[in-house]
Amino acid sequence: MIFPFAGLALGFLVGGTLAARRGGKRSDIVQYACVYAIIFGLIGLFALILIERVLA
Repeated sequence: MIFPFAGLALGFLVGGTLAARRGGKRSDIVQYACVYAIIFGLIGLFALILIERVLA
């Protein structure tokens, strides 16, 4: 159950850091952080579903 939440947090950090390194403004940083959080959260959700189906 922790994989989607961990994906959200990791994606938020990765996206924010990436945008900040590229010299983005605050709105760019927030947008990158949110998009990466959604992507990583979905990856974590699919990983959780796959694990539950295989192990259960």
